Amino acid sequence: KSLAQAFPDRHMYWYGVTCAMITISLCMIVKNEEAMLERCLKSAADIADEIIVVDTGSTDETKQIAARYADKVLDYKWRDDFAAARNYSFRQATKEYIMWLDADDVIEERDKAGWLQLKQTLDRSVDAVMMPYHLTFDEAGNPLFSMRRNRLVRRDRGFRWKGAVHEFLQVSGISFYSDAAVTHRKVKEYTDRNLRIYEKRLLAGERFSPRDLYYYANELYDHSRLEEAVTVYERFCSEGAGWVEDVIAACLKMADIYGRLGDQGKQMQALFRTFAADTPRAEACCGLGTLFFEQGKLKQATYWYKLAITLGEPPATVGMVDMAAWTWLPHVQLCLCYDRAGEFEKAYRHNEIALSMNPNHPSMLHNKAYLDRLFGKED
Repeated sequence: KSLAQAFPDRHMYWYGVTCAMITISLCMIVKNEEAMLERCLKSAADIADEIIVVDTGSTDETKQIAARYADKVLDYKWRDDFAAARNYSFRQATKEYIMWLDADDVIEERDKAGWLQLKQTLDRSVDAVMMPYHLTFDEAGNPLFSMRRNRLVRRDRGFRWKGAVHEFLQVSGISFYSDAAVTHRKVKEYTDRNLRIYEKRLLAGERFSPRDLYYYANELYDHSRLEEAVTVYERFCSEGAGWVEDVIAACLKMADIYGRLGDQGKQMQALFRTFAADTPRAEACCGLGTLFFEQGKLKQATYWYKLAITLGEPPATVGMVDMAAWTWLPHVQLCLCYDRAGEFEKAYRHNEIALSMNPNHPSMLHNKAYLDRLFGKED
């Protein structure tokens, strides 16, 4: 029995095996990425044993930049199908494991040690390695929004990508959770490319899968077509066939839309709807707390913020996680609630807890100065 089978929940730092280092092929698909590609390839050069870059029609210097780092730079005729392009790139790999990155991804220096240790210690019975994917950051550089992605897979398992847009890598077998992360550092503006692909498919009469419905709604949301987005989210949730993490995310986005549209009743319904999908999430609890706080209902607001801080760690899921809601946000909001209620000692305590998690946040520093003056604690 392999170590991965015997200890499936162990992090990489807790098991090592005396075997040769695994080899890795980095496979990428790119188009017009001259502004970002070199940064990405430099960050992965010490990790990948082979780099394969598949170009889908660049008209800038992307291919020339790729040639400085890649073992293969290949052309691929674009067919409005991301999965097909990624599968083509995977078929070019020759090493034991395949990793994938987008051009606006980077492996930060702080994460390279974890990646290199993973290469040295990974049990070869592992079929897929899931890793954090950091998307946005606070003022101190700590991840605010993260998710997990299957980032490294055994080549001989022949795993394939599915989905023309917002594709996903379908894996099976033994999975391993690593703390080695990939960071998303986007510098280009979002385009309507994905939205155009979805609308072209709709015009062709295609019936969308639940997953496509969800991501089509996301594209509408990202392009500020809010009324259309909420209609598609409602359809997605009502059909009852979507993945639970997508359902929760859809409800949270519906709550945001209804809030922007000024419909607090539907906003509250959308937040409560997340509880039907799974156990309470801090994001929904904080959303309810904020809604009640804005209505001046401090008792209810306090209840939901306090519930958020009792939930512990966010679930180990590939869904989106708002780290602020799981850490400092409910504490700073409780500070505001207790201040308005005249319970200044509780306000001070929760602001101090929030500051311990995010020491440079300007709102918390302002709260501290105000409360220090209140208690006569100025320097």
